[in-house]
Amino acid sequence: MRGWRAVAIGGSMLLAWSCKDTITGNSPSTVVFPANNVSYNAEVQVLFNQACNYSGCHDEGTHQSPLKLTSWGETVTVGGVVIPGKPDQSILVFWIEGRVGTERMPPGSQPLNQNQINGIRTWVAEGGKNN
Repeated sequence: MRGWRAVAIGGSMLLAWSCKDTITGNSPSTVVFPANNVSYNAEVQVLFNQACNYSGCHDEGTHQSPLKLTSWGETVTVGGVVIPGKPDQSILVFWIEGRVGTERMPPGSQPLNQNQINGIRTWVAEGGKNN
């Protein structure tokens, strides 16, 4: 079900985009994150390229979702998606963890493994840097 959804994060209601009905992504199983010092360019963007940046979801050519995961700038410019230092308040983490009441990203394909989820959380906790 594609479209905007209201989601609760930390007691606040935010809007988040769902692109569930247009899934054709790849398996993100090859991306392995370190326990700390997560690099956006070496790990996060590589994972996004495999699991999120495809037609109908978060690529440059898609006009369905306002969130493009094709670069650091595109990832952090949509308000609330990445709140540096606050993974439990970041919509990106909320969606990839599949918290209550939401579908787990990426929908319709292999979900991110625990290492990848922890890696995204760590990247956000470390400040969501463009490194």
